Amino acid sequence: MKLVIIIGSGAVGKMTVGQELMKITDLRLFHNHMSIEPVIEIFGSFRKSGVAVRRFREVIFEEFVKSDNYGMIFTFMLSFDEPSDWEYLDSLVNVFRCNGADIYYVELFAPQEVRLKRNKTENRLKNKPSKNNVEFSTNLILDEDANHRLVSHDGEIKFENYIKIDNSELSPETVAKMIREKFAL
Repeated sequence: MKLVIIIGSGAVGKMTVGQELMKITDLRLFHNHMSIEPVIEIFGSFRKSGVAVRRFREVIFEEFVKSDNYGMIFTFMLSFDEPSDWEYLDSLVNVFRCNGADIYYVELFAPQEVRLKRNKTENRLKNKPSKNNVEFSTNLILDEDANHRLVSHDGEIKFENYIKIDNSELSPETVAKMIREKFAL
């Protein structure tokens, strides 16, 4: 089994690249908002539902490794300056690692002005209802950028199976092909 983790800032294109990667591999996509949106719908906000989102993801990971699926793509916004983000991501990855899976890390990055444009795309708004208030989601991106380090420093990531891609001028299809080829998926 395989696990491809796609990390990056808000609106960098993690989900869209994951969608394209799923089309050209046998991997299944579990993008971050697949766990966030239903819980927000029930609780009314993310702040009230963080524990439920985490538990929901854990259940999906635990059940997925029991399946006969080829593998999963998981998207996650990682704050490189937050040890708790690293610990949480590692706990999810460990579910796959303990079951002998191959783990691959993809970091996407693009300048803020590119991401602010992507924040308004039809695909993003369709798949992430909580982003439909574009003014709110724009302010969230600006706040996250101001308060967290969402892009790794060059050479910081030491994972064996890791690629960092500036996707500011690349199509999601091109990025997905690059990932597939790099990791022979």
